Amino acid sequence: MIHGILNVYKEKGYTSHDVVAKLRGILGQKKIGHTGTLDPDAEGVLPVCLGRATKLCDLLTEKEKTYEAVLLLGKTTDTQDISGEVLAQQDTGYLTEEVVREAVLSFLGEYEQIPPMYSAVKVGGKKLYELAREGKTVERKPRKVIICKMQILEMALPRVKMEVTCSKGTYIRTLCHDIGEKLGCGGCMESLLRTRSGMFQMENSLKFDEIIRRKEEGCLLSEVLPVDQVFPDAPRVSVEAEWEMTARNGGWLKGSAVSFENPGEMERTGDRQRVRLYDKDGHFIALYRRQEEDDSYRIEKMFFPEREE
Repeated sequence: MIHGILNVYKEKGYTSHDVVAKLRGILGQKKIGHTGTLDPDAEGVLPVCLGRATKLCDLLTEKEKTYEAVLLLGKTTDTQDISGEVLAQQDTGYLTEEVVREAVLSFLGEYEQIPPMYSAVKVGGKKLYELAREGKTVERKPRKVIICKMQILEMALPRVKMEVTCSKGTYIRTLCHDIGEKLGCGGCMESLLRTRSGMFQMENSLKFDEIIRRKEEGCLLSEVLPVDQVFPDAPRVSVEAEWEMTARNGGWLKGSAVSFENPGEMERTGDRQRVRLYDKDGHFIALYRRQEEDDSYRIEKMFFPEREE
């Protein structure tokens, strides 16, 4: 079984679930999970966790993401993207580039975003898109999202090409819809490309045909990022031999039970800071966090196998 993260380029027409299903067939293993949904019409970076790395899915979903999106002004749809049913069309001839630029950039920072009906957000135990397909519209609570960076790459009204870096849970098509609402003409997302997800960049992502070719050539493993390398900022520590079994069971460790590979990092390790814990043979065991109040370490996420895989 392969353990690690594969940077997949999701092509148009596939759901994130389709990507997982296809990879199961290519790699011949069931333990696979993705790190954040991309709509079928969207494309770009989709990190996929393999084997023990599936324990990382929730941690990687939290990371910032960067997109290139094309906003089409003057058209409103039920899905907030170009594939949906058109609800309204309005003239955009009165818009100027200056007014549009000001409206787009006004969304920088934190804002309250209402999840679209065509989304996987659950209300009352049911996914919104399931309710939408039944013709139902329900009240959705706004959620705080953060637009960390935004720049206009190209403007040829009524189209605006933007680069957006945002927090977890941000819907770019809803951002496009909201910009259109602010301008009074409506808007929808015409295309979406995810160029970055956390540390994973588009230029290093692989399409299915490239994954298949590398597997046939026997070099696919070189494209799989080992689990521990997802946390380059976490200091590397080794557990003392007498505490190794405790660590493998996720137990509490006193400060003297671990030693830093780089002793200088120990002085800079503050409260609740994450460390990567290894055994004396260099095998990655788990992520731990330091507790300053009693100079100890407590488990965050276990990666040592419970049995041979």
